[in-house]
Amino acid sequence: MADPKGFLKIRNRELPGRRPVPIRLLDWKEVYEAADPQVVRRQATRCMDCGIPFCHQGCPLGNLIPEWNDLVRGGEDREAAERLLATNNFPEFTGRLCPAPCESACVLGISQEPVTIKQIEQSIIDTAWARGWVQPLPPNRLTGKTIAVVGSGPAGLAAAQQLTRVGHTVAVFERDDRLGGLLRYGIPDFKLEKGLIDNRLNQMREEGTKFRTGVNVGVDLSWSELKSRYDAVVIATGALEARELEVPGRNLAGIHQAMDYLVQQNRVNSGEFGEGSRVTAEGKRVVILGGGDTGADCIGTAHRQGAVSVTSLAIGAQRPKLRSAEEPWPVDPLLFEVTSSHEEGGDRKFLATTIEFTGNRLGEVTGLRVAETELFEGGRRPKPGTEVVLEADLVLLALGFTGTQESGLSVQLELTAKNGKLGRDKDYGSEVPGVFIAGDAGRGASLIVWAIAEGRAAAAAVDRYLEDKTQLPEPIKSGETAIRL
Repeated sequence: MADPKGFLKIRNRELPGRRPVPIRLLDWKEVYEAADPQVVRRQATRCMDCGIPFCHQGCPLGNLIPEWNDLVRGGEDREAAERLLATNNFPEFTGRLCPAPCESACVLGISQEPVTIKQIEQSIIDTAWARGWVQPLPPNRLTGKTIAVVGSGPAGLAAAQQLTRVGHTVAVFERDDRLGGLLRYGIPDFKLEKGLIDNRLNQMREEGTKFRTGVNVGVDLSWSELKSRYDAVVIATGALEARELEVPGRNLAGIHQAMDYLVQQNRVNSGEFGEGSRVTAEGKRVVILGGGDTGADCIGTAHRQGAVSVTSLAIGAQRPKLRSAEEPWPVDPLLFEVTSSHEEGGDRKFLATTIEFTGNRLGEVTGLRVAETELFEGGRRPKPGTEVVLEADLVLLALGFTGTQESGLSVQLELTAKNGKLGRDKDYGSEVPGVFIAGDAGRGASLIVWAIAEGRAAAAAVDRYLEDKTQLPEPIKSGETAIRL
């Protein structure tokens, strides 16, 4: 039972410090300093005896947050790790990358700052890894059933681990030469050091999961052939089709999709990419279009590469700093955020619509013609008479993603796609028997916590399909939301 007066005794929300900006810009290591165990314990004590823990609904995984908070409060770190891992395969990823909708749903957040759930989660799992508590969990028996999981991002890895642990023989196919999907190549090292991924992959190998890298299913191996080789297939290919900006001058040199830029730097950091032909912000005036997480990752990357200036443009208005009446507790509100990358410098502009890119005679980008965004009922448009030119040597498009990259899916498996999302039912099954869809491929671009939750739920659906029953937990149905009002 939680301390019923803990939130009254400890009212302040404390988070680990971030390394000083001048120091962290010199390397690619994680921004945050190690958490003080005593601070973590104090913050866990703030978790209320609230009766109905809305944080459970705020988290798509249904994490048992009050339970492991109380265990941390009492110094029972190993038991806390067991409760955390009961619902989340990879808390070291979510503890660093998830925007923590659980904290928006925290009951304490009605009158005080919410419990530092995300930071406590990271501390629990980091302690568990450091003390050797995270061990392989191989199955007691094999079922003789085989499953192919296509995609090694968080959804694919979660599905593979769950299915391996109940005795199925699972092979994960990845088109890149290294595993991890966007965790490996899309997230900068200063947010997620890649050794954390390697630790999990080693655990999964020891549990029995097989990995096949450098295989582009749909090209190197047809989907129909893959389906014929395995008893079931899980498609977890993500939603990697980047949104384009069709304005004059888009074909100028020096304009790149943000994800291509971030992937290159991650490859450089891991020694996979030479310095020769890569895109770099060193010595350049950088403009980033898009105000989301990918845009923020580009800001931090550009600063570390030595950009002369960094400006980010968002087409919409600046979000409010406090929850509005239209987004009442316990829903997860859209608020103005200052990330660690924003702390490091640069200029942020809102209500900025790009009209065209300008260039020189060599075909290189030199700037952007930008107008103020005028909002009106039913849409938005450039406001006449507000145009200005921003100088730029490097432009990065961080405009989000439009959906999954099909790679022959519609032809080879006759799957349907709508608005970039592969069709599926509430149990993650497609119109093709034995083919299941998990994560962003069926949901659209979303959060890492949703990817893991869907991977776990899809694994349960696959197990039931193969065995007529399942012992795996089923956190959510396809299409459900975490908060139900």
